[in-house]
Amino acid sequence: MLKVGLTGGIGAGKSEVSRLLVEHGAVLIDADRVAREVVAPGTEGLAAVVAAFGQEILAEDGSLDRPKLGSVVFADKERLAVLNSIVHPLVGARSRELEQAAAADAVVVHDVPLLTENGLAPLYDLVIVVDAAPATQLDRLVRLRGMTEEDARARMAAQATREQRREIADIVIDNDVPLADLRRRVEEVWADLTRRARTAPREPRPLQE
Repeated sequence: MLKVGLTGGIGAGKSEVSRLLVEHGAVLIDADRVAREVVAPGTEGLAAVVAAFGQEILAEDGSLDRPKLGSVVFADKERLAVLNSIVHPLVGARSRELEQAAAADAVVVHDVPLLTENGLAPLYDLVIVVDAAPATQLDRLVRLRGMTEEDARARMAAQATREQRREIADIVIDNDVPLADLRRRVEEVWADLTRRARTAPREPRPLQE
């Protein structure tokens, strides 16, 4: 099994790359999707979040009101740390379950938006960074996602820099290209990943300081 960390800045096109990798046969574990799953109604995760933050962070249907919770934690580092201490272990445990269910020779791709920011590179056999110029990211966020330019720039600034992401990359996929070129590049990367999956994984890299 080859464990791959996939990341990239907002608007870089990471989701398209993950979709193409799945087309080739990758097993995808989406950290955002798992994070929603572990706090779904009826889960121990949601019960723990409610115990920590109160009933007011629930929507009328009993699900987690994410915008309301976000307004509580993102302006308060201590409360954000409390939330992370609840959710991150659950996400890690569920991700390991999904990984263990994959075939022994599988290429397992973990789609992790904040891989760089959280120093998670050592968890994977290699890291793929989907890269795009800041101007490309900005254009996609405004034109395709409907963000204001101010909001888009703020979201970009809150993430790791392009240089920081490239520093941890074993493989960089340039997504400042037409889709046909991106498909060809992903095919090349897939061939490399399947070759690596047939060999013993290398030793984990040392933890970042």
